Amino acid sequence: MICSRGGIVESSHHVHVAVVDATGRLVARTGDPGRMTFYRSAAKPFQALPLVEDGVQHALGLTSQELALCVASHNSEEKHVEVARSILRKAGLDESALRCGPHPPLREETASRLLRAGESFGAIHSNCSGKHAGMLALASHHKWSLDGYLDRTHPVQRRALAEISRWTELPAASVHLGIDGCGVPTFGVPLERMAFSFARFAKEASEGSDPARIVDAMVGNPFFVAGTGRLCTALMEQAGDRVFLKVGAEGVYCAGLRNRGMGIAVKVEDGAWRANDAAMVHALGQVGVLDEDDLRTLSRFQSPELRNTRGEVTGTVTAVFELERVS
Repeated sequence: MICSRGGIVESSHHVHVAVVDATGRLVARTGDPGRMTFYRSAAKPFQALPLVEDGVQHALGLTSQELALCVASHNSEEKHVEVARSILRKAGLDESALRCGPHPPLREETASRLLRAGESFGAIHSNCSGKHAGMLALASHHKWSLDGYLDRTHPVQRRALAEISRWTELPAASVHLGIDGCGVPTFGVPLERMAFSFARFAKEASEGSDPARIVDAMVGNPFFVAGTGRLCTALMEQAGDRVFLKVGAEGVYCAGLRNRGMGIAVKVEDGAWRANDAAMVHALGQVGVLDEDDLRTLSRFQSPELRNTRGEVTGTVTAVFELERVS
């Protein structure tokens, strides 16, 4: 990835990509597909799956929009916050139960509107409030303690680790654990295993098993997975059920190709947020998921403009890597 200003390459971001099929075969790569990488928020489809498998969605009557928000790293736009509160209400809870911590909404316009209205940012405005609402719903359904639901020893988090182990086919003891930005455990695995987990999830979804409800919720309600101006939303609106994808912090992006049973995992080495959208769109174009019309529609993500404080375009971010096919 290169960042250009005035016709000169001003900086660059090294990218690692692994493309894997549902048998675990590495199909294409660039950089180091074995690089140990934390899923960060890209783990959310797996963290939300127990809501389906354990009967929580049915018991609480969670809608597809609510299920999509449990997978989201959302903008905290008004509809996102409304749906997060709805999940909590259905679980007999309110936002005081959330332990994800507050931060300004990811969408600057939303943050500015709240500040102008004199409102403070609460945990409900965390981009992870949907995930946490879902975790609290899981705990409530099983009558597990709500206290300490973030702790790695809590049944909610043990359940999440079991899903990562299951879909990566790695022993739980070999999955590295860290603390995510919202306080829950995050999972470190080789990048190609991350891609493998999305490939397997995509294949199961194509066969109509429980992952299909997660994927259907995501591609059917892309606004609730991210929001206005975000690639997760725009790409699933454009591509439909061809691909489901989930961004993570520190330059992580993962996608599942539902009809191909393949997964893609991207890691921007220096964690630059400005580079990961372009890297994912470029990778999807190279594997043939996105055609020329798709790429034109998504050009603002494939070659994002850099602007200064006056709003002037000063440069662009461009993906220049080529995926190497693995025989």
